[in-house]
Amino acid sequence: MMTCEDAVLERLVLHKVGNKANGELLSLSSTPFILNSDISSLLLKYFTTPFKGSQYYVFSNDADVGFNGMYNCICNIFDDPKNNLYEESCNIAQHLYDVSIHPNIKSGELYVTYMTQCYLDGEIVDAIGIFKSENKETYLKVFPQGDNFDIEQDNGININKLDKGCIVFNKDREDGFVVAVVDNVSKGNEAVYWIDDFLSLRQRRDSFFQTENMLSLCKNFVVDYLPQEYEMTKADQAEILNKTSAYFKENKNFDTETFSDKVMENDDLKDKFRLYKGAYEKEYEMNLDDSFILNEEALKKASRYLRSVIKLDKNFTIYIHGKRDRVEIGEDEEKGLRYYKFYFEKEA
Repeated sequence: MMTCEDAVLERLVLHKVGNKANGELLSLSSTPFILNSDISSLLLKYFTTPFKGSQYYVFSNDADVGFNGMYNCICNIFDDPKNNLYEESCNIAQHLYDVSIHPNIKSGELYVTYMTQCYLDGEIVDAIGIFKSENKETYLKVFPQGDNFDIEQDNGININKLDKGCIVFNKDREDGFVVAVVDNVSKGNEAVYWIDDFLSLRQRRDSFFQTENMLSLCKNFVVDYLPQEYEMTKADQAEILNKTSAYFKENKNFDTETFSDKVMENDDLKDKFRLYKGAYEKEYEMNLDDSFILNEEALKKASRYLRSVIKLDKNFTIYIHGKRDRVEIGEDEEKGLRYYKFYFEKEA
């Protein structure tokens, strides 16, 4: 869990980064921004409010994180924020300009900040914030004009709508730090540039990562893999999905062997799941632990993907929450149609 409610904005450098592909310019400030208490309070709200949740990233590189340019900039700032923030902010702005080569990437102001008194997983740590504002909104200014009032329009930044940002916490440096990310704008092909091209991040392999990906693995195993191996109805799939969902809801820890014993009906299914887990990890280039603590936020986020739903043509959608023995499937030869039969005690 992270919070920056009590954070102190110690330093700030502001640059303007255009779209290199569109011939726009990079404009670097000559000195750091002079902060005062009022503007610091507004900026902290603008920068930190959008960061919610427990999904974190780390700086990465295929060879070694030391070859990640952004990681090195961050290290230099943490080593001496007073003397290194401005110079490294210029390097960060130049790097962002160099990767802004998709024609749909908007120009905007880049803020590089140093913050103290940030809270992360029970620790108070310093943090570096990198934020970009891309969209301007029209607002009205009403002011006295003699005995009357006048109205003017202007364009500005909505402090309740951060476009892009990341907060790098000074923790786990050797593993690529702990990074929280916001990207509320990018879509399509240009969406990858903030996380992939600019920051070069990968998801942190913590409990959120383990829980989210294990849920995805289990769902794919039931929905995509098992029907290829067995003659399996949607009702059969629904039963396994319900058992899977129940296991994740009723336990605080995931254990592969215990999960297999409770969810899989026989040894053959257990073996299939074990083999599928290995193939899944190889395909997606990840390692999922056989035992880990379940993350409640990841469970809540992914729970909708484990819903047991039977869709019949375009006419019916049926949600099944359990009691496989109360569902029958058959075929009406006279009508040439298949059917489901449900047994129940009373209507809800």
